[in-house]
Amino acid sequence: MRNTAFLSSGLAAPRPPSAETLALRAVHRAVSELRRGTPVLIEGDGTALLVAAAETVGAQGLAELTALAGAAPVLLLSPVRASAILLRPVPLNAPDEGAVALRLPSGLTAPERLRAFADPTAELLLGAEGQALERAALPALSAPALALAKLGRLLPALVAAPLAATNEATGLLRVSSADLLAYPASIATSLRRVGEARVPLEDAAETRIIAFRAADGGIEHLAMLVGEPEAVLAAGGAPLVRLHSECFTGDLLGSLRCDCGPQLKGALRRMAEDGAGILLYLAQEGRGIGLVNKLRAYTLQDQGLDTLDANRALGYGADERNFLVAATMLRLLEAPRVRLLTNNPDKIAGLAACGIEVVTREQHAFAGNGVNDRYLATKAERFGHMLEE
Repeated sequence: MRNTAFLSSGLAAPRPPSAETLALRAVHRAVSELRRGTPVLIEGDGTALLVAAAETVGAQGLAELTALAGAAPVLLLSPVRASAILLRPVPLNAPDEGAVALRLPSGLTAPERLRAFADPTAELLLGAEGQALERAALPALSAPALALAKLGRLLPALVAAPLAATNEATGLLRVSSADLLAYPASIATSLRRVGEARVPLEDAAETRIIAFRAADGGIEHLAMLVGEPEAVLAAGGAPLVRLHSECFTGDLLGSLRCDCGPQLKGALRRMAEDGAGILLYLAQEGRGIGLVNKLRAYTLQDQGLDTLDANRALGYGADERNFLVAATMLRLLEAPRVRLLTNNPDKIAGLAACGIEVVTREQHAFAGNGVNDRYLATKAERFGHMLEE
């Protein structure tokens, strides 16, 4: 049917959204549904899995999922979290699964119990019914289900059940497993410049800030251009570049638990002294796990875990950042060659894998302050950071 309103106005009828745009919309909406406690239907390879986040689902969402399920729901967890709950080692699944499914006795399906299963910082009290906790068969689509929780920066713990064959019309949001797994790369390459302003800074008076927004309309990433890095590039050189993941506690509050604040200010000063540079301020708090989960990780660190093991206890990897975001921003800034200000070999490898040439690595280390000494030691010993010349 023709759009007569557009024809009468003399404007061309709007084009239908592309398949890629529709896929991005579906994943973004699925993330929102999961965060608000609503079940989501993941589809792929002729199967369908109903999932709800253990952290956010309430009684209504659980009732809806159970009514549509073709089997008793299970609890999907990371192997590390499942091992802690069962108080015994859990053999790892195949690398492409990375999940464990536990049967849920009826006495352990209340929302508050599910939140305690998901959160290692919560007190988990199991009565006699806890003895019935056993491994269950891992349902299909478990990997994209946990990926969806991570996209929402939720704890990767999900109530999951296959869809009953008689419940094809669920009214729930549906999302493709393939679209879920492709989302991080798709959203990174969709970044566009959306705003720019001159913002003189205490450590770098000649600074411009450029904002980049992805097609999902999520939190913007920023590029701080100190001096004239364009002139360095035009002359065939490589500007000084720093990838800095946002750190609310360190950058804004001056937390002593990390070295993020000194790294941020030190990088800007170094670029000002160098005459030019680009600092990418990436919305990837806590190595990509988000601020709430970073606070949970701090609680676990206070109980004796180091940074890496705290992330794993939450169900996350040691580093969940997507360096394609930074590479896309550098391409949009027409900076294919950089001198990278970092101690992290993963940043060098990540940019190189995305087609950015790292001409040299520039040292960027700061002494401990008495509070973050163990944190810095963990960076060196377990993450391989090059903190010494």
